[in-house]
Amino acid sequence: MRNILIIGAGRSASSLIQYLLDKSVDENLHLTIGDISLDLAKRKTNSHPNATAIALDIFDENQRKAQIQKAHIVISMLPAHMHIEVAKDCIFYKKHLVTASYISDSMQSLDAAAKENNLVFMNEIGLDPGIDHMSAMKIIDEIRDKGGKMILFESFCGGLVAPESDNNLWNYKFTWAPRNVVLAGQGGAAKFIQEGTYKYIPYQKVFSRTEFMEVEGYGRFEAYANRDSLKYRSVYGLDDILTLYRGTLRRVGFSKAWNMFVQLGMTDDSYIMDDSQTMNYRQFTNSFLPYHPTDSVEIKLRLNLKIDQDDVMWDKLVELDLFNPNKIVGLKNDTPAQILEKILSDSWTLQHDDKDMIVMYHKFGYEINGQKKQIDSKMVCVGEDQTYTAMAKTVGLPVAIATLQILNGKISTPGVQIPITKEVYLPILAELETLGVVFMEVEMPYEGYNTNSVVN
Repeated sequence: MRNILIIGAGRSASSLIQYLLDKSVDENLHLTIGDISLDLAKRKTNSHPNATAIALDIFDENQRKAQIQKAHIVISMLPAHMHIEVAKDCIFYKKHLVTASYISDSMQSLDAAAKENNLVFMNEIGLDPGIDHMSAMKIIDEIRDKGGKMILFESFCGGLVAPESDNNLWNYKFTWAPRNVVLAGQGGAAKFIQEGTYKYIPYQKVFSRTEFMEVEGYGRFEAYANRDSLKYRSVYGLDDILTLYRGTLRRVGFSKAWNMFVQLGMTDDSYIMDDSQTMNYRQFTNSFLPYHPTDSVEIKLRLNLKIDQDDVMWDKLVELDLFNPNKIVGLKNDTPAQILEKILSDSWTLQHDDKDMIVMYHKFGYEINGQKKQIDSKMVCVGEDQTYTAMAKTVGLPVAIATLQILNGKISTPGVQIPITKEVYLPILAELETLGVVFMEVEMPYEGYNTNSVVN
């Protein structure tokens, strides 16, 4: 049998493992699922005869190398910074490698060795990055193939709570790593290009500059700018494009509310708060407000942020228990961002019966035969349950499909790469459609950069 080594059995691996197990008999596959937690790995095998769960510590060099040596192909679902040693072993033992992570400089440095050994090192083959690359390049290539010239590309993606589980004032719950949500927008100004002009949004302004859009059947959404929209400009062949903007989707009103945390300083991850272990939620909130001998924490916060008592923004803060003196942070030597993450997790953790939702929205503006045209492409995926979430499905299934395509020799171009060639994206997108990940593409009049939809 052909052995697939899957390193990491976390939430995002659920749909990936199930897809390969469903294919295991016809494709002659055996899955070795390795995780630091043997119990977690065992749960993911579902007692399938073509799967073996093992406790795997990737920092144990001998154990790691032994498992990689036995595999026909390796899937790493580890955090991005942990891929490199796995990748080096794959070079040494001449094994293909698949990850959902962004290509790091250290991973890119293995490109020549991968090509020399005729190995496919497929990266960024999850949701975002992954499905965004493939669905975008499909339409961009179609436009070019018929003689069109790209003049606008906007791309948005968001992990959200499904409508049937949307029961809080923020219209949001954590569907992925909460820390990434709390730190969103940090690390440098958002950068994009609009009508040929470079634009920059500093962190303290990101959540007050939003773009709005409608998704049929699911209502209205807003998007705030990603940190670097221009990262893939050359990769996509869009060096001379007039407008290029990438953003993160949320329900309308989220960004305005989140901006309160930014302005207060609660999302700061650069310093430790003293006595955080014994601090209560009310004290945490008060830490960011000026001293006043008589005014309550509530009054000080309303005055500081200029919030009327009947404003829904106020209700959103109250809903999170930010003024509760009886809830203890209980985290030692933590930053404001870490404490905020803990507080938000109390309210925003998906419950057993909750479902998540992924929304992706692309806008393509192009010129052909002297006319400007536009294509909008939208995808919505709703999760099944807490194991087979929409996030697990859209991250894991492209990884699984790519793995099988590589194993069967249908994806064969060697090197460290992302899924932007027809060889890669056409079969994967076609298979995803059969699994319910479907993009609806609509031709519409060219809008350009619609300034009426932007809050400046």
